[in-house]
Amino acid sequence: MITPRLDAGAVTRLTMNSLFLLKNSQKFYNLVKIWHIIHVRKIYTGGERMAKRKSKHDDFITMCEKNKKLYTLATTSTPSCNLYDVIDRNFVISEKSTSHKKSSSRRIAKPDTVFIAYRFRGYPTEEQESLLKQNIGAARFIWNRMLSDYNLMWKELGFTIPMTPADYKNVSGMEWLRDMDSSNLANVQLHLEKARNDYFSGDKGKPRFKKKNICTDSYTTNYTNNNIRIEDDGIRLPKIAGPIHLSMHRSITPGGTLKNVTITHEPDGKWYFSIAFEYPAEEVEPSTGLQNFFETGNRDSVSGIGLDMSVPFLYIDSTGKRPSYELNGREVRFLKQYRKLEKRIAREQRKRSKMVKDSNNYNKQCQKIARLHAKAKHRRDDFLHQIAVRLVRGYDLIAIEYLNMAVMKKCLNLGKSVSDIGWGKFTQILEELCNKFGKLLIRVDRWYPSSKTCSHCGYINKDLKLEDRVYVCPECGHVMSRDKNAATNILEESFRILEENMLRPAVEGYKKPSLLTTIV
Repeated sequence: MITPRLDAGAVTRLTMNSLFLLKNSQKFYNLVKIWHIIHVRKIYTGGERMAKRKSKHDDFITMCEKNKKLYTLATTSTPSCNLYDVIDRNFVISEKSTSHKKSSSRRIAKPDTVFIAYRFRGYPTEEQESLLKQNIGAARFIWNRMLSDYNLMWKELGFTIPMTPADYKNVSGMEWLRDMDSSNLANVQLHLEKARNDYFSGDKGKPRFKKKNICTDSYTTNYTNNNIRIEDDGIRLPKIAGPIHLSMHRSITPGGTLKNVTITHEPDGKWYFSIAFEYPAEEVEPSTGLQNFFETGNRDSVSGIGLDMSVPFLYIDSTGKRPSYELNGREVRFLKQYRKLEKRIAREQRKRSKMVKDSNNYNKQCQKIARLHAKAKHRRDDFLHQIAVRLVRGYDLIAIEYLNMAVMKKCLNLGKSVSDIGWGKFTQILEELCNKFGKLLIRVDRWYPSSKTCSHCGYINKDLKLEDRVYVCPECGHVMSRDKNAATNILEESFRILEENMLRPAVEGYKKPSLLTTIV
């Protein structure tokens, strides 16, 4: 087979994106291999970082490893050469000067710092809204294009070559990317790299392409050189003309460092701006009851409560009560109100199905349905925050079950109800509030038989079925509600876990917990 002869200068001017436009597979492979040998000394294969690529010509590889700099092919006057000529160094190599500019940080929070985001609704003008949508579209375009190129490299070569959004700005037909926020495109690259690393490590699934009007419309820009300014009348963003008016319903805590801003366009047409600040981490002191327990070991000084998840009511606590939700000044059942909204959404969806797609009435009906979905989402978040704040204010210790919600949705016929209640979101809110106000959250092991264990004598009834809603102990005859019995056992098990952690000897580097953290 005859190896295609390539112009060395042309290879220099080609970006990685341009290489994929070549139809000849052999020529494409040779170009990529040349670029890889000269510029990139590390490759990805099978999700693992391999050693530097071996070659027959050790002197050429040694030179590249010694200088640790990027090399490029010589000037356009260099005669044409093939792959073997390149490896044999039959061309002029010019050393590329390194830039002293610091690389962009991944913005990982330090252990002694904490990130706090303030989310405000924004009211951009028509011109500003058009520019914001352009940046959102650019973020989606770069994600899809880079993901497509990575998939093609993996299919054709078996490895991938790192790319940056800057490689696409000089490609014909993509010059418009120069007018977009560069920080936005850089964040897309970081998010894609993280998604691919999570996929190769087995933590998450394969990255997918983002489709317009289906994925979340948002982008993130970083704070550098005072390019983001918060003013009285709103916020100024890079590449956006004029300040954008914000409805700042709460004040920003002073003393923080502005890091980034995430702009989100909700399906109901509303704009939201999430402003992230970095604050020095403050040591949280335990509550008075927990301090007394740590000093004396007296359990009576701690006000604790156990929660057993219940589908209709979110949970049943160890006192036998269920959460109450106040809506418009009256107490209602959340799930019942949620089902009413679902029926209303279904009714509006049936109306939309009879309309001509992409017509004015069709688009108006889509906006109406999106507003109803947003209303249901906000109502659920309000419900979860109300309950979480009420629990954290009233108790020093909160005990819950460590449940696998994905398995519960599949194994039981409660998938929709479990998702609508939002138990996972509820536990996340509880953990954040407990760490903030010096309270303690303990997750009991999922395999602990809380429902089958008698809270009075400790007997385990293995014959208890799911449809049995009243627990009757065959050993001592104790009768109690099934959910209340489970919540009581969860609370007792949490005290046992807490005492075990506090009494454990400080050996082999173990440090007794002084600050409040979630105990699993």
